[in-house]
Amino acid sequence: MKNKPYQLKLTPPWEKDVGFGRKPKTYRNNTKIIANPGFVMKVLRRKRIIMFIAYFLLVALTMLNLANYKWTKEPQQCNHHMQSTTFQSRSDIRFLYKAPQARKRQLVYVLTTWRSGSSFFGELFNQNPDVFFLYEPMWHIWQKLYPGDAVSLQGAARDMLNSLYRCDFSVFNLYNSPGGKNVTSLGVFGATLNKVMCSLPLCSAYRKDVVGMVDDKVCKKCPPQSLRVLEEECLKYNTIVIKGVRILDVNVLAPLMEDPSLNLKVIHLVRDPRAVANSRIKSRHGLIRENLQVVRSRDPKLRRMPFADPSHKVNKKDGSDYHSIGAMEVICDRTSRTLKTAINPPRWFKGKYMTVRYEDLVENPIKTVRNIYRFVNLSANHDIESFALNMTSGTSSSSKPFIVSSRNATQAASAWRTVLSFQQIKQVEDFCHHFMSVLGYIRVRTSGDARDLTKPLLTVPKL
Repeated sequence: MKNKPYQLKLTPPWEKDVGFGRKPKTYRNNTKIIANPGFVMKVLRRKRIIMFIAYFLLVALTMLNLANYKWTKEPQQCNHHMQSTTFQSRSDIRFLYKAPQARKRQLVYVLTTWRSGSSFFGELFNQNPDVFFLYEPMWHIWQKLYPGDAVSLQGAARDMLNSLYRCDFSVFNLYNSPGGKNVTSLGVFGATLNKVMCSLPLCSAYRKDVVGMVDDKVCKKCPPQSLRVLEEECLKYNTIVIKGVRILDVNVLAPLMEDPSLNLKVIHLVRDPRAVANSRIKSRHGLIRENLQVVRSRDPKLRRMPFADPSHKVNKKDGSDYHSIGAMEVICDRTSRTLKTAINPPRWFKGKYMTVRYEDLVENPIKTVRNIYRFVNLSANHDIESFALNMTSGTSSSSKPFIVSSRNATQAASAWRTVLSFQQIKQVEDFCHHFMSVLGYIRVRTSGDARDLTKPLLTVPKL
């Protein structure tokens, strides 16, 4: 009998446990485990789907977290929708779903110095109903930190601006008297001449949309508001303008101008330094502390020419004049640094700086106001233009310093030519020669040149 050929029986891997007489494994319900490749693939596909969904949720949560972090780092934009009766944290996720702002807030700093026509210049913004205006807020720093020199206070002044542009007014309390009451709206320097603080809704004395000077005697009767209320009012405006004389050099503002979360532009208001010196002497009693703080910033190593004729007997008036004119050395030196930056502007500076000569403003106020407003994305209406024209074409001359009034501004701009001594003129020109050369102010050679009012001392600036 022929032997049957041996047949090799191959057992699939999933059936190897079922062999050699062993029974297949069963669960308690006696369900036989039968390995099925299709079933295994189906399970694996489900696992992939679950892992994909988990990964997607992780990415989504990460993006929401990053968006929330960005919100807390960027300042709130000013508009009505931010105002609420109950406080909401900026980290509240509900803020992520607010409607986008119509346009980014425009921030403006008017860079200038004392006695440059800056009070009148500031009124061009104070009178605008679309502008939240602050007048000399850094005064609080200089008063609190007196007798600190002007240069050493620059960093503190910049930090205050950084807070104010974000509508954070708690910074005023840092320079309050120890144990004193919290600062209110009327405790802010210049508040009684401020159109926002003296108009509705903070006070019923004036209307912000009506152009006209504010009477400080009337505004002093307004009810003081907390800084929190003032912050809420600030947040309503899309344009914030701060005018100050205590930032001496535009380069101090570089970190703010470079900050992408701030849209800061600088308007540099300049005036003939000889006219500035004359006005400083005229108002020297109101600038005693400021003059001393500025003079303390002078370089003690420099050799200087005398301020007056050595044969002239020195009196108290000459001492006051000494500080008034001596301060011009620091002011012109810092102004020259600003102008050097403007001549060779870095990238952060381009498109964010504008120079305005006071003499051009009073000579052609309407044209100059239109150029200024265009630079800061505002529209000059008829009332603002009429205000500028009336304030520069009055018949009277300036009688009181620090008071804005209608006057013959062209006459006031050249008053220094008949008041300053030739020695004083030469001293200022020596301090400010670079400043004058760049901005088109012509130096005088003789006393007769200064006294001859028919001879123009103004030419086209190099900027």
